[in-house]
Amino acid sequence: MAAKTSLSAALQKRRADIRTRWSQQLMATLGGTAKGRISTEELNQQVDQFLKVFEPAVDSNRLDDINGPEWADVRAFLDDFSRRRVLAGFSADETATFVFSLKRAVFEVLKEESSNDTKQFANDVWEATQLLDRLGLHTVTAFQKSRESIISRQQQELLELSTPVVKLWDGILALPMIGTLDSARTQVVMESLLQKIVETESQIAIIDITGVPTVDTLVAQHLLKTVTALRLMGADCIISGVRPQIAQTIVHLGVDLQGVTTKANLADALALALKRTGFALTKL
Repeated sequence: MAAKTSLSAALQKRRADIRTRWSQQLMATLGGTAKGRISTEELNQQVDQFLKVFEPAVDSNRLDDINGPEWADVRAFLDDFSRRRVLAGFSADETATFVFSLKRAVFEVLKEESSNDTKQFANDVWEATQLLDRLGLHTVTAFQKSRESIISRQQQELLELSTPVVKLWDGILALPMIGTLDSARTQVVMESLLQKIVETESQIAIIDITGVPTVDTLVAQHLLKTVTALRLMGADCIISGVRPQIAQTIVHLGVDLQGVTTKANLADALALALKRTGFALTKL
């Protein structure tokens, strides 16, 4: 089609001119928002890398479908570019600006190459607009996916950091719980405890819920599941930090904790654990 041939010809004939105008437009659009996050040299490198994969894709004359194999390198570049922008702290609109700001440079060159053919120029601009809009939307989608992936990974890391398994004594582990205990966190708790039980060959695990603000039926069920899992591994479990308010709540809820050893504080739980493992505490 004529529009595709015109864009391809413009890139081949005036690539350097398009690059210069695009770089200037990028710097003018980002302004001071990019200060400290990306240098002019790095931005120019990204422009060169994009044009390197963009030009052969345009030469394929498949401007109407960027999902085809002809645009694989362009999509790969934009996916990696978006991920880097997420890590650098850019917003979605700042990231999409990288593609959208190319419009002005392309339009200016197409106009200069149109030989005053208004109809041809209109067709060229329309095709270029549709193409860059598709690439811009792909960039936004890639940015959102990268950000969601990073947030999910960070949440998992926070869960793991918020459930540290501490070795108090030979054969005795402790897990201080802080914050709300939900299904996802319960899974992390069980995995961490069971793995540590295997590694240390411990016989007793103390789950301290002093930092858990409230205990409802769901939280109690999560605790019971953890206790059951530990018993299946051959370890005993003691729940410490059972405050008067929590004890009353458990009674009112009718949660059955029979067979589960509970203590008011971690010190009492440790003393009991030491006694069960054959140690005795004496005051010097």
